[in-house]
This record gives sequence, C-alpha cells and structure tokens, in this order.
Amino acid sequence: MGKNIYAAFRSIGAYVPKKVLTNKDFEKMVDTSDEWIVKRTGIKERHIAEKDESTSDMATKASKIAIERAGLEVSDIDLVVCATVTPDYFNMPSTACLISDKLGIKNVQAFDISAACSGFVYALSVAKAFIESGMKKNVLVIGAEKFSSIVDYTDRSTCILFGDGAGATVISASDKKEEGFVDIHASADGSYWDFLITPSPGSVNPASCEAIEQGLQFVKMKGNETFKLAVKTLTKDVKEILKKNNLEGKDIPHFVPHQANYRIIKAVGDALKMSEEQVVLTVHKYGNTSAASIPMAINDIYESGRLKKGELMLLDTFGGGLTWASALLPFSPKN
Repeated sequence: MGKNIYAAFRSIGAYVPKKVLTNKDFEKMVDTSDEWIVKRTGIKERHIAEKDESTSDMATKASKIAIERAGLEVSDIDLVVCATVTPDYFNMPSTACLISDKLGIKNVQAFDISAACSGFVYALSVAKAFIESGMKKNVLVIGAEKFSSIVDYTDRSTCILFGDGAGATVISASDKKEEGFVDIHASADGSYWDFLITPSPGSVNPASCEAIEQGLQFVKMKGNETFKLAVKTLTKDVKEILKKNNLEGKDIPHFVPHQANYRIIKAVGDALKMSEEQVVLTVHKYGNTSAASIPMAINDIYESGRLKKGELMLLDTFGGGLTWASALLPFSPKN
C-alpha cells in the first residue's frame, strides 16, 4: 500500500486595492456617523477597487504572491478554485478560468464556488478532497470579491459594511501527517435563503430595466436576524469541531473568524474563552470582504510575523445561503 496523502496549507498571499473609503467619507454620502459605524460594526475603513479593476484582477495579484511564496511555478498548479459572489461575468466564464488565463496556467481544471462569506473555507474542503484522493498535487484556492459592484451606496444599512480585496493560498500534497489539515466542516441551511440575497440577475429576476429600477442588482440583508443567527451558529460550530478533535480554545494560537462584525467576533471569541492575542482582527481596516475575508486576515498575521510554521489555525465563517464552515489546520510552508 502507498503512503497516506495529506493536504498542506503551504502559503498565503493577498491584494488590497489602494483606494480607501473611511467612515468620514460615508458621513457625506448617507445619514450615518463614524461613531455609530464603529460602535455597531467595529469597521473604520474599507478598500474599494477602481472601476476598471475586476475581481479576477485582484485575485491574480494575490495568487502570484501565494504561488511564489509556495516556491512553485504556475506550471505546478493543477487545479484553480475561486470562491466569489462577485464574479467578473454572471455565470460564465468562471472567474477561476479568467484567473488561470491571466496567470498563464493552461489546460488545468478551474471553477468557481458560490458560498458567499463561507466560500473560502468551502473551497479549502474541495482542495482537501482533491489532494487526499490523489487527483491533484497543488491546488490554488482563492477568495476574491469586488463587493462594491453589488452595493447600493444610498442604503446606509449595507453600504458601510463591505469592502473589496482578494486572498489566495496554495494547498499541496504532503506525506507528513503533521503538515495536513486536522479537520474541516462545511454546512448550510437553505431555509434562511432570504437573509442575504442579491435578487438580480438570475432566473427568478432576469436582468431588465425594471429590475434595475427596483435596485434588485444590489445586495439585500436582514441585518438583525443575520447577526443573531451568526453568533449562535458560529459558536456552536467551533465548539463542535474543537470537541471532536479533543481541543479547547486555549489550544488555538490563531482564531481566524470571518471579518464581518466586531461584535460577532467578540461574542464567539468570548464563548471560546480566547484572549485578544488569539483572535485575529482585521475588520476595522478592511470591512467585510466576504470570501476574501479569511485569507486576507491570514495574510495579515503572516506578513506581521505573527504566524509561524506549524502553528494551528481555527477558521470560522458564516455567509449567505445560509452557509457556514470551520477548519482546523496548521500553517505548513516548505521552508
């Protein structure tokens, strides 16, 4: 019998647009204030892509960094998976195909995953399955969003929350168990489908002048309901994955939650009895970047020197669908 194959998280890279939209900027756009936004969300600013800067553009820049840090060439990548709800084009071609083309990756399987803010961890579960089955050796996993393209900047309940950016990682095959994913869990409950939704375009509401006049191309959110369910679901999910693997909150050096709202992050961190040093927090400077949120946060602690080789990360996320996911995995660079 051959050796067991494990999926190893080899590298991380991210890209953030240069343009910054602060809370003070929003005070000039809608009826809100810096104090109110910070108190309710913890967000102070967010980065916004230029008009001619697409989701695939940002993803390509993050991917180049991740591939280089993994010590690989683009020719080594044998699968590209992009998590996004703001693709360059509706339905087809996939953003993953566009990223592959911009990277110069040829004749390699590429596809998108749509799981909203949970997309990156969903994509990690796909990469793990491909790697451990022996089908692929080096999977490029990307979370990228141009959320500003589906935000109504006259709706103060949503426009203050979201930003743009991209994060990417290379997941590679390893014969060392200690380098591999410990566990990963992804789930969904479609009965809450209307909590977070972009109504158009789609087969229910095809693109039309009427749909645009009604603003159906913009994201809609039931904020209070989503907040309550997120805290409950995320707390339950992380407690379950820790218990299943005989771990406690104190055993996790880096808790990397989806960066949607500081109050949600704090509530889950407190429930796990984690210190401020354990909880990764970037929501104040990026806002909610949906599928890009977690890889961008991982990149922050990597570039600051906070994330060391072999250290365990607990990822936790919640998004439209409704979807949620958690993962336990060590940072396993080759060098």
